[in-house]
Amino acid sequence: MFEVNDPEFDWFLQQVKKHLNIDLTGYKQHRVHRRVNMLLRRHNVESYREYLKMILGDQKFRDEFLDKMTINVTEFFRNPEKWGELQNYIKDMVKDLRGFRAWSAGCSTGEEPYTIAMILEELRAPSRASVLATDLDPWVLEKAKRGIYEERSMVNLDEAMRNRYFIKHDDGTYEIKPFVKSRVTFKRHDLILEPYENGFSLIVCRNVVIYFDQPTKDKIYRKFVEALNTGGYLFVGSTERIFNYRELGLEMVSPFIYRKRG
Repeated sequence: MFEVNDPEFDWFLQQVKKHLNIDLTGYKQHRVHRRVNMLLRRHNVESYREYLKMILGDQKFRDEFLDKMTINVTEFFRNPEKWGELQNYIKDMVKDLRGFRAWSAGCSTGEEPYTIAMILEELRAPSRASVLATDLDPWVLEKAKRGIYEERSMVNLDEAMRNRYFIKHDDGTYEIKPFVKSRVTFKRHDLILEPYENGFSLIVCRNVVIYFDQPTKDKIYRKFVEALNTGGYLFVGSTERIFNYRELGLEMVSPFIYRKRG
């Protein structure tokens, strides 16, 4: 019924960009197409124009659309052995008098930036060591700010870590303690459309760029390198090896962990 090269689908993506300030054209189009059409079928909608009216006219449909277009599955210390490696690389940087600043790009519901904040606590980093956490989806940012999680997000945390950094509620959920939250600032940001801040010692962007086409990936990685301080680290997902890292001014210190050369 709907084709990826359908002019109506292209029109829909342009309208989404115009009205919601979200550019989905840099994402792998077969994924976007499949998810949009799944939503059309779910709501028994016959056209992209009709669906656009729905998401612009009703916050409930708009939130559902945003949630399905962005992937929000994560957990604390996902791939714990890699986080252990990263902690060793950054332990000296956190004492830098210029200040340590990390960016969790595509932070989803907050497990990743809070993981960085917990590492800063473990390293006894100065209070000025902080984390910027950004995502495209305002719904997940609100959830991240609340910092309340189900058991499934906690699988990599032992009892000592849970007790140190979380408040356990009677309903079985876990809430990040205020001193951990205080290290993290959440902000909406579009990796494709908006400018990047700079001066980062660490950028973590995991399982995000896999949804982008290759030209968009290259552009994002170049901008990440520009945003990093010399000697800063870029940590990517376990399916996101950067093959042209030398061209970008990076060196591989470990699979999926790169350092900006001087």
